[in-house]
Amino acid sequence: MKKTLINLAFTSTLAFVASSALADQNNSAASSCKNLPSHSALKGALIAARNASNGGFDLDMWGTIVDRDGIVCAVAFTGNGRGDQWPGSRVISAQKANTANAFSLLHLALSTANLYTAVQPGGSLFGLQESNPVDTEAAYKGPSSNYGQHNDPLVGKKIGGVNVFGGGLALYDSAGNIVGGIGVSGDSSCADHNIAWRTRSGLGLDFVPAGVAALFSGDTAHPDNIVYDITSQAGQMPGISQQGWGHPACNADVAGIASTLPATQK
Repeated sequence: MKKTLINLAFTSTLAFVASSALADQNNSAASSCKNLPSHSALKGALIAARNASNGGFDLDMWGTIVDRDGIVCAVAFTGNGRGDQWPGSRVISAQKANTANAFSLLHLALSTANLYTAVQPGGSLFGLQESNPVDTEAAYKGPSSNYGQHNDPLVGKKIGGVNVFGGGLALYDSAGNIVGGIGVSGDSSCADHNIAWRTRSGLGLDFVPAGVAALFSGDTAHPDNIVYDITSQAGQMPGISQQGWGHPACNADVAGIASTLPATQK
């Protein structure tokens, strides 16, 4: 009997410690996300961006916001239900948000689109896409009915992951501080970039200080924009990026659309 009581007390203590640790983690996540857009704000901006002309297939989208520590703060979609978007794009959107945040700094923003060429075999960042794996336990935790809602199971978790095509952007507040990242997925990678850009602009978190697009093209109004400078070369798919930060054009319209995206704020 005494042994049973001791075991019960020990089990209860472990449960209390675990629940306390979880509560501390949730409180920390809530605190870090309090100055970032809410689920409803993200959803509204994402829908407005998706409804613009973005050069893709006109598909519904997933969007994710992470804070500077890579903790997911909000996940949303644009359709009527979670099945109206590619199911796989939920986690991809979170990967993109994590990537843009993880590889941007106070004075230099890198969009996920900027990473495409550099991670190809022989590129200066080859292997980067393998460096920070997705936390699959967090990514696929249920119930699925909560995916894209204010209580999406990803919220409060560090998703990890690296994605190296268009759709992820770092977030900068009006003081020029980097505060996290946004990722968008559900269409062509070029359209994803355009929709992420418009969503960031709609949320007012586009006070971007500098980026490789501005450094090499001089377009300071779009510092971390997608760069379409890949030229065809025999034996290469799709070709060679002139500056080393290029992204393939998904169709003939996207370069023109990218050049007319809203200017970032100063």
